[in-house]
Parts: sequence; C-alpha cells; structure tokens
Amino acid sequence: MSDALDKAEKALIEAQTNTSAVQLAAMAMELAKLATQQQAQAPAQTCQHDHHKPRRSSGEWIGIACAVCVGSVGLAFASLALAILGGVAAIVVLVLRDMWADFQKGK
Repeated sequence: MSDALDKAEKALIEAQTNTSAVQLAAMAMELAKLATQQQAQAPAQTCQHDHHKPRRSSGEWIGIACAVCVGSVGLAFASLALAILGGVAAIVVLVLRDMWADFQKGK
C-alpha cells in the first residue's frame, strides 16, 4: 500500500510540475502576443536627419584638383629653393675653409 501511495504522490508532484510548466509556457506565449501587438500599434520612429551625404559636384572636384595642382607646384618650388640653398651653403663653406687655410699659411 505504501508503494501505491508513493507512486501516487510522485504522480501528483509530476502533474503539478507539468502543470506549472504548461502554465509558464502559456503565460510566455501571451506575453509574446502582447509584445507583438504593442509593436504593431507603436508608430515607427523616423529619423530627423539625412543618412546620405551629398555627393560633390563636378565643380567641386575641379576646384579640389586645382588646389592639389597649385599645392604640388608650390611644393616643387620649395624643394627647388631648398636644393639651391644647400648648394649655396656648400659653396660658402668651401670658400670659407679655403680662406681659413690661406690665413693659417700666412701667419
């Protein structure tokens, strides 16, 4: 008899557990339905700003190209000026060294 009572008690506990699980699943389904309905009812929010950057016009590209060309020419002239300055400095150093050598021999 106690075996029958134990089996009945286990069956009752299992039924209660299964019932709780079924109830939880049913509540989860209802919550999912409510969430879907609320999302459908809520108006879609729209952005107030534009996500697309305006493209540059051909005039802007021509202006950019001209600026790059002018900058390149300026850089070329600056490089040429530095080369000339280096050459002049080398000549001055050589002349001064030669003058110094002549001055030392004259003493």
